[in-house]
Amino acid sequence: METKIPQASSLLLIISLTLFVITSLAARQDEDPYIGVCIGTQVSNLLAPADLVAFLKAQQIKHIRLYDPDTNILSALSGAGIRVLLGIPNNQLLALGSSPATAAAWVARHVLPFHPSTPISAIAVGDDVPFTLPSVLPVLLPALLSLRSSLSNLSIPISTPLSFSTIIDPFPPSQAFFNQSLVSGFLLPLLRFLSSCSSPLMLNLYPYYVLTRARGVVPLDNALFRPLPPSREEVDPNTLLHYTNVLDAMLDAAYFSMRNLNFTNIPVLITETGWPSLADRRIEPFASKDNADTYNSNIIKHVLDRTGTPLHPELTSSVYIYELFDEDLRPGPLSEQHWGLFYGNATPVYLLHVTGSGGLLANDTTDKTYCVATEGADRRMLQAALDWACGPGRANCSEIQPGETCYDPNTVKAHASYAFNSYYQKEGKVAGSCYFQGVAMITTSDPSHGKCIFPGSKEMTNITQVALNATQTSDAERSCRQWWRRSAVIDVNLLHALSIALSVTVIILTSIP
Repeated sequence: METKIPQASSLLLIISLTLFVITSLAARQDEDPYIGVCIGTQVSNLLAPADLVAFLKAQQIKHIRLYDPDTNILSALSGAGIRVLLGIPNNQLLALGSSPATAAAWVARHVLPFHPSTPISAIAVGDDVPFTLPSVLPVLLPALLSLRSSLSNLSIPISTPLSFSTIIDPFPPSQAFFNQSLVSGFLLPLLRFLSSCSSPLMLNLYPYYVLTRARGVVPLDNALFRPLPPSREEVDPNTLLHYTNVLDAMLDAAYFSMRNLNFTNIPVLITETGWPSLADRRIEPFASKDNADTYNSNIIKHVLDRTGTPLHPELTSSVYIYELFDEDLRPGPLSEQHWGLFYGNATPVYLLHVTGSGGLLANDTTDKTYCVATEGADRRMLQAALDWACGPGRANCSEIQPGETCYDPNTVKAHASYAFNSYYQKEGKVAGSCYFQGVAMITTSDPSHGKCIFPGSKEMTNITQVALNATQTSDAERSCRQWWRRSAVIDVNLLHALSIALSVTVIILTSIP
């Protein structure tokens, strides 16, 4: 006798299958590699929390790292859809590692009131503790355990960011291993902890420092993700894997180091990477806006292309770029103050060149940027740069001649700003066209004044608005076509899951009397 499935049960099963497909897709999307940004707060006139959140949303930044749990920022982020890697400063570790009650209180104060309306994606306990504050290393693991216990009802990963100095002999990657002085007392227990609670190994990885310390052994192009001829690619002699960039080699060195300790299931999360845009050139010659633009633009492309590493092409680590703003109040060498993508007033230090990022960090959002002389620039350097722009650079400097509309104010700085911007607009705003040996900067504030209209200004644009409207219509149509093509690309795995669900549904429905 044929068994009939009751109709109510059939409907419940159909609903369950549908929910399974939806949640599976959502989970897969959450696991996609992403780009985040680090937000340091040693900034003059840091944006107010509400303005900061509005700025993050305008830049379509969905992931941020906070080094200190600022409750005002966490409150402002509520409902914004921005996920937070929440940091705990090193100076709090002694208290957290010595008292489970203190750890529970920290979670009660900094996590429970905000999550999930402000999603906490992970907690970063300390930062480079073994080398920056080794005296508290004995309490780091107890702090991790106590915090994990206090988070028992929440699926929030917890780990501690480490520097690349934790890894010895990293090149070639297959020969890399962890610092032996840290293995038995710290790294082995840490890796066991990470493996048991499905948390990532957090690493701060800087190809910039590999380059500066390599004394010419590492090519600049290799550090910047620029294409290399096969003869200049690094080849691991043990695995014959080819490395076209330094970051992938650093990642695989970490994977090999973990494999040497019999851990193969722990992913790597890059909690910091970046490139300074300015430094003392005598000490750090590779710090420049052009190199910073190239590195950060290329790492965004590298992550979003999901190419993985030579050892693990199936694994692409998520990355937090250091950092969002120049921290002009940071102590130390000049470069410490110039890692930001933006100045403290939210104008771009340089323009990233990234396509296909869905608007992420498209910091030229209005396409209205200008190149002007920096404040306090040396007058002689400004004059030399002005002479070059109006001479070999072929900028249109006719408007700053005597009697013309931009002659006044008759100062080197004012004339240099006009000439720099003329050159910048003529060159199509490409990377490096607003540098002039460090005496120029990009701004989104229109420098036009009175009857002096700078090239690229909205005022100048209005003169040819009819022609531009036609261009914009064409661009809009092209954008719609591109959107439609992207929308038409349906995930193959989703189709497979849906087909299974539909097949089961058909079987069930045919059995209903």
